[in-house]
Amino acid sequence: MDEIFTDALRQLLSNRCKPKLIREIEAGQSAESLWKEFEESGFADALVAEVHGGAGLSLAHAFPLFELCGYYAVPVPLAETMMARALLSGAGEICSGSITFGHAGQRSDGRASATMIPCGRVADWVLVTHGAEHVLLPTIEASATATVFPLDATLEWPAGVLERAQRIPARPELRVLQACVYAAQLAGAMMNVFTRTLQYANDRNQFGRPIGKFQAIQHQLSVLSEHVFAARMAAQIGCEATGQIPNRLRVAVAKARASEAAPEVAALSHSIHGAIGFTEECDLQLFTRRLHHWRQIAGSESYWHDILGRELVEGRDGLALDLIRVTTDPC
Repeated sequence: MDEIFTDALRQLLSNRCKPKLIREIEAGQSAESLWKEFEESGFADALVAEVHGGAGLSLAHAFPLFELCGYYAVPVPLAETMMARALLSGAGEICSGSITFGHAGQRSDGRASATMIPCGRVADWVLVTHGAEHVLLPTIEASATATVFPLDATLEWPAGVLERAQRIPARPELRVLQACVYAAQLAGAMMNVFTRTLQYANDRNQFGRPIGKFQAIQHQLSVLSEHVFAARMAAQIGCEATGQIPNRLRVAVAKARASEAAPEVAALSHSIHGAIGFTEECDLQLFTRRLHHWRQIAGSESYWHDILGRELVEGRDGLALDLIRVTTDPC
């Protein structure tokens, strides 16, 4: 059953999320038609319970779907929407359209703002934490300011929008859900980078043979593969749950390892490509840019290392081995 969903999404993404389309949406083209296809396919409701019209997948079963979103650098928040709709439907709320995550603050004049929202330029909604509640804010009512990454935006809503917005209790922590999703997407993007780099090393000839035959390149490829597959295993651990809500410590392991691997994978891949991967016309940069960007979203490795360190020192009696078992043993 899992392979049916995975194969179907892989076929959809391989057909639609071509590098040309990713560039066009990053350059400002509307993502509406792409999102409409995702909506009609039903994947946005993959984690929603069957009684609410979804597929009822557990988080563990959804991992390969999140990973594919990263592998194909999907330029809309599909994986985030899967997670957000599961949370909203569990609270009895129904929402159509794409959803991303953020944190909102309210100014003295009543206006609300959310800075550097991932996919804020192309999402329909932003699910933010405000006080003791999660609040769903419509991007159509916000003014947007561009940020460094082309799909992101800083959003500002007029006074009154925050008060009348849809609300649910602020549990679980949105940062944990977001980190879980982006650890899996990082794993997918890194796998794409590894596949492209391995293919390039086999195709590029120098001194009469493929560069992949040289020992120095083979060493770089072996280190690259170690990072990629270790990060993928950690991301899978982060999604180990029988329901739709991840375990905070497992997510800490996942995001810390994936974020730690991201710059190493990007650097090694560009080194093997002889740095040409940085150029705009090379598809590699579509993925390595995301590695650097997604590494920071929901906390980099240092943030999650601190979470794990505090749990080890303050939050749990017993041996360090006990914490390792809790965060890595299958559910």
